[in-house]
Formats: sequence, structure tokens, C-alpha cells
Amino acid sequence: MRIFSTLLISVIAVSLSQGQVTRFAVPVNLHDYHPFRQLAEGEKWETRRAEIRNRIQLAAGLLPFPEKTPLKAKRYGVVERDGFKVERVFFESFPGHFVTGSLFTPTGESEAIGLVDGKRPGVLCPHGHWTDGRFFDQEQRGGIQGVRRELAIGAERFQSAAHNPIIARCVHLARMGCVVLVYDMIGYADSVQLPEHRRGPRETMNSAEPGQWGFVSPQATLRLQTNFGLQTWNSVRALDYLAGLVEVDDDRLLVTGASGGATQTMILAAIDDRVDAAFPAVMLSTAMQGGCTCENSHYLRIDQGNVDIGACFAPKPMGITAADDWTIELETKGHPDLKALYQRLKAPKNYEAHFNTHFKHNYNQVSRAQMYDFVNRHFELGLRSPVLERDYERLMEEDLTVFIEGAPEMDGYAVEDAHERDLNAAWAGDSEKQLDAALALKDDWIGVAWDLILRSNKVRETTASFELQDKTMDGEVVRMRGTITRDSDGDTFWTQAHYPANWDGKVIIRLEETGLNASVDEVGENVVLAPNLYGQNNELAVNDATTYSGKKEVSADSWQRSPVYFYGYNDSVFVRRVHDVVSTVAMVRDHPNWDVKEIEIQATGPLAAVALAAKAVLGDGISSVVADPKGFSFESVDDHCDDYMVPGAVKYGGVEGLRMLAGE
Repeated sequence: MRIFSTLLISVIAVSLSQGQVTRFAVPVNLHDYHPFRQLAEGEKWETRRAEIRNRIQLAAGLLPFPEKTPLKAKRYGVVERDGFKVERVFFESFPGHFVTGSLFTPTGESEAIGLVDGKRPGVLCPHGHWTDGRFFDQEQRGGIQGVRRELAIGAERFQSAAHNPIIARCVHLARMGCVVLVYDMIGYADSVQLPEHRRGPRETMNSAEPGQWGFVSPQATLRLQTNFGLQTWNSVRALDYLAGLVEVDDDRLLVTGASGGATQTMILAAIDDRVDAAFPAVMLSTAMQGGCTCENSHYLRIDQGNVDIGACFAPKPMGITAADDWTIELETKGHPDLKALYQRLKAPKNYEAHFNTHFKHNYNQVSRAQMYDFVNRHFELGLRSPVLERDYERLMEEDLTVFIEGAPEMDGYAVEDAHERDLNAAWAGDSEKQLDAALALKDDWIGVAWDLILRSNKVRETTASFELQDKTMDGEVVRMRGTITRDSDGDTFWTQAHYPANWDGKVIIRLEETGLNASVDEVGENVVLAPNLYGQNNELAVNDATTYSGKKEVSADSWQRSPVYFYGYNDSVFVRRVHDVVSTVAMVRDHPNWDVKEIEIQATGPLAAVALAAKAVLGDGISSVVADPKGFSFESVDDHCDDYMVPGAVKYGGVEGLRMLAGE
């Protein structure tokens, strides 16, 4: 028998000769090419759309949505201006976690615009990664020369907007008759309970004790608690607040933002049916997918990218813009797919794209004017096109901040690590309550979640073949080694097979931590296979969960070391091992010379979870599973690079959830 290192070299050579290197490929990252995934033959758009939507909710830790607790919203501190007024707003997304922002409404002549049965369109404005968010000031960022440059190149028409284009957008939408809410991203403007927008791994926030862990910890990952998820939930609750205002028409709700605000726009539009129109600016592309932890999460861009996420809103009205940034190729990459999809769905007038590639990354007055015309047309405001801004008296931080003398109290307000721990504890508590009820009722959403995690649809119908490499006779047993190749992607791995002369038609697939090197002495009347699962025996491919895909080296505690940058684009070792088991079953089932009557999988310890997951994928395709975890639970995984790190495993029932889905 050849030693494993020789086998490994051989399989790499075989893979290369076939042009298949999937098993040892470099992990996918946010800077790779992410084209629209075309519909499979016979696939309906609604089926694909549901899959995209469910994957986004899964990635956000919001499948299903948590309990919507009372918002306890406060609205106060009016500042009057020509044609609009602005009020200070805060509400709770989770108990004790406050979302802060500014609410703009029309006054004077603006009040006559946009009314239908006494109600107005509502517009949600996520601001993106502009310094200080709502309080952004171009002069503080680039000096007065920066403000003048925006005017000189035609990016802005008025100095007030050149200082703060985020507020300029809100002002003019209010003057168009809309009610507009701009709310703070985590760590921006008044959102200081979590002072850092992005956090990296921190030992002080890494604990298995309930109520003691923070974001970017294994326990948070096992429950899909991320910065992205919190930001998404804040957006859902912001829409709850806006749609609930007595003056807002909940049949005319728009979301619009640029850059990171466009990411939030696309995400919210995809998962919340209340959104009627969306205008994400300078984000949607096949290139860079969003660099921040608020734009990345586990599973988010497996089998989909930003074009797919944007497409999830079709056929509702959507407008997009491009600039001289990562969206510069949008006109030829991404836009044609979206245009074709809207045509297919018989709604071509509901989609528009603008390629303002003579400007750098922005949401300037040119793009905003395109958005205003979009809003005017789809919400039938009756304004003359083009809808152009007019100047306004600047709003300073003191005019916008929620923290003013006499402001209502924020009950339960806490900050920094203590708040982060409490927030994760509340989120975990809600998940546990939902899980207990779902396990008792055998609710479908556990299966939906695990199907997405395991990519069941990708492998459930797979076929695979066996290629013999060598064999020996051991008494009445033929002992073989060879490779199994999955036809769907060409992935190839080794297995040992033991074939007795008196075989009775039963095949046992034995999962061992030693994989190909497992000792298989007892064969009896069964064919026994011991596959070398992904990453076993020092195989080159392993979880790489702390490696960021940026262009420079970063410190171990950098936010760029968040595991979302690996698990958001790549299958875990666990999932790939499940795929190997499914492929082994497919090979056994389809073997032209074997008359298979029964397939059983045997596994102990952590591999028992792999066996149960494979059964959950294949159902009756596996006759039985003998799985003894021997005390293993996903809660015990304490390293993001562990072979058994499965983001969301605890949230969706762990081994018990898999056993339920496996019907064992």
C-alpha cells in the first residue's frame, strides 16, 4: 500500500490533469469576480428569489426574525427650516439597544406635495461609511478646498450640500412631500453604545459563559450574531418606526443609500416585503462586494453576490448608479443581467441604471437628481422633471444630535463591552426560545436553515464515480484504494473500500478521524468504505477563518480578521465533509457493478454530526445512520478555525437539530 503523502501528490496530479482543482483552490474573497448566477434550466425566478432572501436572513442571524419588542420611540426637538422641519428620534431595536436618527417632514408649500388620502411617501436613508454619518462635514474631512472642489467639478450645486450630501438628500426629499428618516449606523454620530463600528477578535469578549461573549467570538458565530446582523435588524426596526407613523403611506416606502448605505438598502429591500422602491447607489457590482463587517456575514455570498442580492427585489422598482470605483464596469457586468431579468418579469420600466463614471465614489447631486426623478415617477408626486435641489440653511451637529438638554431618557442605556455582552445575551435568549418551540413542533425553518448551511440543493442530486488505483486480496476480501469524483464540480478525494466475496448487498460508510488510514478489520458480509474526508490526514485544505482578503497584512485583533470574510464566501470544513459523504453515497448508489440494497453510515464523536447532516441532505437515500456523538456538541467549539466550526450550528439546534432532520 502506498503511504498517504504519495496518494496526496497523486490526487493533486490527477486533479490538475483534469483541470479540476476545486479541493485545493484558494478561498473565495470579496475582491473576486461575483457574476449574477443565471437561472438553471426550468428554474423559476420566485424559487431563486426565495433562496436569495432566505440566505440573507440566515447570514444576518434573522431566520426567523426575532421577536419585535416595543420600539418605545421618542420624537422631539424640532428645528424649522424653509419647506421642511427636522426632529430628533430614537427607538429600541432590541431591549436596551437604541437606534438614533433624524426625521425630516415637509412644511409650508412642501406640504401640498405627495399626499394621498392624507398620507405621504416614507423614505429610509441609511447613510453609509461617510465620516460621522449624519454629522458628516466635507470641510472637516478635506478643508474648505474640499467643499469648493465639489462645487467646481459639478458634483454639488450648493455649498450646504457640498458640506453634507447625506442631509441634502433628506432635505430635498422632504421638500418633495416625503417623510424621511436617516438613522445612524453602529458607532456613527449618536450611535455610541458600541463605540467602534467594526470589531475584531478580542479575548476579553470570548467566553462560553452565557451573557459573557461579544461579537467576533466563537459563541457569537455559532449563533450567527454579527455586526451585519445587528445593522440589518436596526434597518428592519427603522422601517417599523417609519411605516408606523400616522402620516406615512405604508404602500409608498422607499429605501435609498450609497456605498455601505446601498448595501443596507439592497439587504433590507430583499428581506422586507414592505419596501416598495429601492435606489442603491455606487455599490451593486460584480467586483468588490463591500469591505466592512456590516456588509459581510457568514454564508451571505455563497452561491450569490451583490448582483443577485440586488436582483432579489425584482420586479419592484429599483434604480442604481455607478461611479469611478468598483462599480465602474457595471454597464457591461451586472446591469445587462438585471435589465434582462426585469424584461423577463415583464416590468422593464421598473428598472433603471445610471453610469456616472466621470465622478469618483459618491452620492452627489447628479446621482441624487436621478433618484429624485425615480421617486417622482414611481410615487406619482406630479413634480416637473428634472427634479432639482435648491439651497437650504445648513444643519449642524447641534441641530441634529439626539443628546440635547431636556431630551427623553433612554431607559436601560448602557455602553461598550457591557452593552455588547447584554445585547448578545438578549439575542441568544430570543433564539433559544424560538428554537425550543421549533424543535417541539419540528418546525420547517430549522430545515430551511440547515439546507442553506449545507447547500443541500447543490449536492442532493449529485452523481459520482469511482476510479480504482490499487487493490490487494486479504483472504476472501478485496481491499481497494481509489478516488471518488463528484461530477458536479470535479472534486476528487480518496477512499478505501473492502469488498467481501459473500457480500449481502449492504454498504457501510464508516467515518473515522483517521480517514483513509482508518483500520478496517471487521468487514463481515458488508462492503465497507472509509473515505478520506476534506482536510483529514493533513490534507492541504482547511478552514482559514482568520485570514482577511485585503491587500496588506493586518494585526491579529484587527476587524479584518473577522471570520465573516471566510465563511461568508466559502464552505466550512464541516460542510465539505458532508458533501464528501453525500458523494460517497452517490458513488455507491450509482456503481455499475454493485447491486446495493442498503446503505448505512457509521460515525462517532464529532463525525456523528457529519453523518446526521448527510442523512438530513439525502433522506431516504441513506437507509440508516449509527451516530454516537460521545458527548460532542457544537457549543464546545471554541476556535473559528476548528474543523467543526459551523456558523449558526447552535442557533439551529446543533446535533439535536440535525438528528431531528435526519429522522433518527
